[in-house]
Amino acid sequence: MDYIYCVRSVRDGAFTAEPGANYFLKIPSNVKHPKPTHQINKDTWIKAVMAEARHGPQDDAPVGDIVVYVHGFNTPMDVMLERQRLLRAGLERHGFEGSVISFDWPSDDRALNYLEDRTDAKMTALRLVDEGIASFAAMQTPECRINLHLAAHSMGSYVLREAFDDADDRPQVAAHSWSVSQVMLLSGDVSASSMAAGSSKSSSLYRHCVRLTNYFNPFDDVLSLSNVKRVGVSPRLGRVGLPEDRPGKAVNINCGNYFKANRGDFAGVANAPHTWYFYDDVVMEDMAHTIRGDTDRHEIPTRLQGSAGNLVLWPAGVPVG
Repeated sequence: MDYIYCVRSVRDGAFTAEPGANYFLKIPSNVKHPKPTHQINKDTWIKAVMAEARHGPQDDAPVGDIVVYVHGFNTPMDVMLERQRLLRAGLERHGFEGSVISFDWPSDDRALNYLEDRTDAKMTALRLVDEGIASFAAMQTPECRINLHLAAHSMGSYVLREAFDDADDRPQVAAHSWSVSQVMLLSGDVSASSMAAGSSKSSSLYRHCVRLTNYFNPFDDVLSLSNVKRVGVSPRLGRVGLPEDRPGKAVNINCGNYFKANRGDFAGVANAPHTWYFYDDVVMEDMAHTIRGDTDRHEIPTRLQGSAGNLVLWPAGVPVG
């Protein structure tokens, strides 16, 4: 089964690309297109996710991992579900035993809908707080050792940043001492400068996570300033990386040379420089190590030391050049 928290509206028995009510979906593994009929009770949904997340010894308290995937713009539900399954399968190949779920916000399936998607992303970030972060925050106790991790792609990084900022403004959420373990950003579609240490826009995101890992690709043409579909905005996190004055808990992974060397492997992938992460096993191995958190950031075998304090994605044992 695949579990999705969806905030799209419904028309004629199908989900649309507009904001709507909360739907907690349980999708059979042989289904490719989520429907409103897959909805189950929220409490039942949370219990099922928590049960799937548990692994390892459970003697003293629940132990496990939940990864929440937040998709980007121009992502219809069937593509979101495909990538959720790719993420889960890729992590499991490298020992992950927890649950991978999705927060599905109303993104359209048209690249020219960028600005409307961005408006919907900001609006629905509040919903991620109300029914997502708040629910898990309320369950976080010293006895509960189920770690919550977040993996955001493209504009999903903007959703996360806005959600965390809003969470600190909500008394019912802020009253709980809450945090997530690992935050992983892929092709992040937010301003790189907004992720500097001391930035008011990202301070909540940094404050409530143990580690933030940013995977960026200088060849990401979707995030290029010259891409007219995006109406030109400041340099993006997923193309130029985190700024040098980033907090100590932030990790920058430059994937450019690896992507360039293996670009032919993604010939059939739509918008490959922007979406290739889901299809690459080295990225999945690196993310699995990041989620486990038992290896220092500089010693993860899929990384080399780069310049300007960056790390570089590269397969273990493969010569550079």
